[in-house]
Amino acid sequence: MPQYIRKAAHRVVHRRVRKKVSGTTARPRLAVHFSGQHVYAQVIDDTKGVTLAAASTMEKASTVKGANVVAATKIGELIAARAKEHQIEAVVFDRGGFTFHGKVKALADAARSAGLKF
Repeated sequence: MPQYIRKAAHRVVHRRVRKKVSGTTARPRLAVHFSGQHVYAQVIDDTKGVTLAAASTMEKASTVKGANVVAATKIGELIAARAKEHQIEAVVFDRGGFTFHGKVKALADAARSAGLKF
């Protein structure tokens, strides 16, 4: 019997989420990803296959480093500001297979408070 692999289970959940969540020109998809060391967020138009805005803790402009709740909050505020620059008011949230708790919730709440509508 195969051993339970966390990453494989995560991929299954992410595929299930992506079946239901798709970004359009009117409401692009806000996709989030958390590695062990960094936080990433992208606003994606799936109909054109184009990334409209992106933010991560890897950028030189980022004031925070790491993959914690504080970093997720800052990236949420930053991605909302960059989406506003492209006249994006509403997005569809793609939690990327992660549980809506902790870092994911912090990023979503920060983006909402900065003016993005989910």
